[in-house]
Amino acid sequence: MFAYITLFKNFDSAHPWQFGFRDAASPVMEGIINLHHDLMYIIFLIFGFVLYILGRAIYSFDEKRNPNPTLFVHGTVIEILWTLIPSIILLIVAIPSFALLYSVDEVIDPAISLKVVGHQWYWSYEYSDYSTEDAAINFDSYITGEDELEFGQIRLLEVDNRIILPDEVHTRILVTAADVLHSWAVPSLGVKMDACPGRLNQTTLFPNREGVFYGQCSEICGVNHGFMPIVVENVETSKYIAWIGSKLEE
Repeated sequence: MFAYITLFKNFDSAHPWQFGFRDAASPVMEGIINLHHDLMYIIFLIFGFVLYILGRAIYSFDEKRNPNPTLFVHGTVIEILWTLIPSIILLIVAIPSFALLYSVDEVIDPAISLKVVGHQWYWSYEYSDYSTEDAAINFDSYITGEDELEFGQIRLLEVDNRIILPDEVHTRILVTAADVLHSWAVPSLGVKMDACPGRLNQTTLFPNREGVFYGQCSEICGVNHGFMPIVVENVETSKYIAWIGSKLEE
């Protein structure tokens, strides 16, 4: 039992009773987590201030405590303040938000191109850089059934064919769908890209540590929507080259 728990924690998947994000495995996900933590400080300050004002109003304007309240229509100063201060806060929040959005869309000379096609209800992958007239690397990835799971594999998240990517290499991900809307999402890598029929969407990956990262289809696509897992295994470059060679020989 202890060995199973230790092995389970080595995977980048959600744990029972987990609260918060999964560990970041890319610069984009690190930026998302940092922005979330920074925003939470502002949110708690605003929440505390509003709670204080609400409590103060309930206490001070109680009918028994203040039977003859002062009548007034408006206060110019306070109305200016409660317009300017939220505007300033939104501007402060917008600067890092836009910086993160632009970093997500930026594509930096990708060394690898991976094409992802969503189907009802599985994924197809193609390593376009290695396709020739004689050989090509493309395969389908289906969920692993409960009766086929090996020791340590995670139910409803394991697949028969994993995506293999090299460590610290820019990868371009081209996402589309063959039938209905899907969404290719891997939380640890900070990726969520819609797969639309007839449209080719693009995003980029830069995994900065080795590991096995789990995701799922994040767009309701039919009765088996919940059975379209994604597994990305990030390995050393030498292991990736060996894997590519073995695939080309098949």
